[in-house]
Amino acid sequence: MSSLSNGGMRMPAWLAGIGAAALMTGLAVAPVESQVPVPDAPMTVMPLPLDRTVATPPLPAPTLTSAQAKLLRQMLDGASAHGLTADPAKSSVQPVALGPDDPALIGAVMDHARALHAGRLTKADYLPAWGLRPAAYDPWPGFVAAVTQDRLASWIASLPPPYAGYDALRRGLTTYRQIEASGGWPVVPAGPDIGPGSSGPRVVALRKRLAVEDKDADLGTSDKFDTKLAEHVRRAQKRYGLEPTGTAGQQTLAALNVPAAQRVRQIVANMERWRWLPADLPADRIQVNIAAAVLTMFKGDTPVTSMRAVTGRPGDETPMLQSSIHSIVINPPWNVPQSIAKKELMPKGAAYLKRAGFKIIPLDGGGTRLQQKPGEGNSLGRIKFDFDNPYGVYLHDTSSRATFSRYARMVSHGCVRLERPVDLAELALTGDAKWEGDAVQAAIDKGDTVRARLPQPISVYLLYWTAFASANGQVSFRADPYGWDDTLANKVAASARRAPVVTASVSGGA
Repeated sequence: MSSLSNGGMRMPAWLAGIGAAALMTGLAVAPVESQVPVPDAPMTVMPLPLDRTVATPPLPAPTLTSAQAKLLRQMLDGASAHGLTADPAKSSVQPVALGPDDPALIGAVMDHARALHAGRLTKADYLPAWGLRPAAYDPWPGFVAAVTQDRLASWIASLPPPYAGYDALRRGLTTYRQIEASGGWPVVPAGPDIGPGSSGPRVVALRKRLAVEDKDADLGTSDKFDTKLAEHVRRAQKRYGLEPTGTAGQQTLAALNVPAAQRVRQIVANMERWRWLPADLPADRIQVNIAAAVLTMFKGDTPVTSMRAVTGRPGDETPMLQSSIHSIVINPPWNVPQSIAKKELMPKGAAYLKRAGFKIIPLDGGGTRLQQKPGEGNSLGRIKFDFDNPYGVYLHDTSSRATFSRYARMVSHGCVRLERPVDLAELALTGDAKWEGDAVQAAIDKGDTVRARLPQPISVYLLYWTAFASANGQVSFRADPYGWDDTLANKVAASARRAPVVTASVSGGA
């Protein structure tokens, strides 16, 4: 398949947000019984700088032709299709006719261009854990050049994120808004699991519900649960990141009964996150979808490996961020954060600490800290991937392997645990003759703590994708355990209400 290149080609939709790959392979998450997590480094919440306030030269603007003004008004009318304004069908804002000489037209265009290219949020809108921030963007120079050189259409086309994943979500937004406008979908009444042997009105309701969202479904109206219905239940479960059992249990019914309006807001939130990414992703990179708990590594823009991960539990969220992995520590000791040491480990007593390989180290100026020796039982496992970030998180192995078999894998203190860390290390160290063949495993077996510098740093992105779509606009969803979707959708809506002009008529001044 084709993929995103540094020349601006769009990545295939199945790679959008990584989570689609998880969906296709069943590597997805859904709430199941909780498990006591193995301690690892906590997320230290620190604010990151953001300054997207760029001084735009004062008006007067370049003189617009009537055709250019019409093109700009059409751009503003399309803002809702990008989730930047309310659905026109539900908006109380009346269209405003703006002529080519109206300064308000240029003001609205500048606001829309900034929002479409770099997101709706201001510095104050970001949560501390939202460490992935868009670069500063001033649309004015490009706009002036586009007007004077009469290439306004190409400037407008360059504003949205240049990714197929964004385009697919935009099509999905249209679809789900239409579903919402048509009354949404029927609620499947609460009750026992719906599966083989089930019959009655709840089976009929399930058929009707699945048919609304799955355009390829031909489910009929029978009140008997049959093999065809079971297959469509599995299709829905895969789209929602649930275990594809074919039986509509409580988790499946809960996902199906989320209102269409909430799914619209989820799509809008994820479209906003796409605007925080750089226009050109590095061809060699590692991406983690926090919400799906899946890691994918790309070489030359092509995915070369994908694996399950464990990400932060609610309250210990894995932050969104961009950094570069510069080294790998083999057989790392674990320097326990003080919060974990005091709350979770020290209360277990000296006998437990000794048995688990912890030692108490005095600190200069008083106090102590805990360190766990390297080895089989170390909470970091045998490999740690280091990258600079203000949160104190990293990728690492783990001595607790059972979690990877679960669909719910958000149980860490904020770091990302890896299903196959040796495979990832060997790929990351490709090009260094010292680490060819089985050298990584040999170093692990030897037991010494070794830091291996990467031949070239590899970009790493920790992303939070809870909605991603195929090329035809079929959207897959994941749970929003951190509550970030609602928070972000509210902030986008509030920012849109503060915009100088949110919609315009194409009738005036054409």
